Amino acid sequence: MGLSFSASRSSAATPSPEPGLGDLPESCVAAVLSYLDPPQICRLATLNRAFRGASSADFVWESKLPLNYEDVIERVFEEDGVFFNKGLCKRDIYVRLCTANEFDGGAKKVWLDKTTGKTCMLISSNGLAITGMDDRRYWTRIPTEESRFRSVAYLQQIWWFEVYGEIEFPFPAGTYGVFFRLQLGRPLKRLGRRLCSSEHVHGWDKKPARFQLSTTDGQQATKQFYLKDPGKWIHYHAGILSSTNSCKSMKVKFSMTQIDCTHTKGGLCVDSVVIYPV
Repeated sequence: MGLSFSASRSSAATPSPEPGLGDLPESCVAAVLSYLDPPQICRLATLNRAFRGASSADFVWESKLPLNYEDVIERVFEEDGVFFNKGLCKRDIYVRLCTANEFDGGAKKVWLDKTTGKTCMLISSNGLAITGMDDRRYWTRIPTEESRFRSVAYLQQIWWFEVYGEIEFPFPAGTYGVFFRLQLGRPLKRLGRRLCSSEHVHGWDKKPARFQLSTTDGQQATKQFYLKDPGKWIHYHAGILSSTNSCKSMKVKFSMTQIDCTHTKGGLCVDSVVIYPV
């Protein structure tokens, strides 16, 4: 009898487990996660089963995707079965769009910034129209690990310098900066060390290079810069464009010129044009 009484007292003294984060309904957790940025959501997904399940909710990730993400998918992937046949969830779509996806024959790359979900783009020198590119007396293609495209266009010497490009794309609503990624000097690598040859660098200190930008809806920008600092990759700002209608493709044209024929110029590497949210 005493043993029975003691067991009863012990059972009554043991408090019932208190509710924890794992007891929260997934719908409530998902509602909270929708206010966080993607890296925070991924970290909290490892907390427990409720957070892991909530982190997969479509409405959480749809709020992180651009409003016109379906137009972006159609432009970049066209008939890629990954999107059109497998019925990926919104989280998997976000992850896929955050990788650097090539399109237009590999001359362009586009991805979403992992934290903000905003669109970023690279256009390689192969995707640009370069005056004299087919004449090896002036231009050559150089393989290099310093470019995301594994090669750059290298100018030895020319009188008339012009690089032109354009892109038609359904840019999500926002403001974007357009930059030319350039370097004076030829990149080299010896014994594992990065080097730069300035053998052909000349003419860029006499006249500035002109950078121009225009869009189909009338936006325009013009800037001028003297190219400098051999051996350093520099992003030269061509201008800013604003997209207000995510449902409509915008054509953007951009160029870099130095057409003063009183002197030659050379020793320039053209890597890419960068379009980045600002």
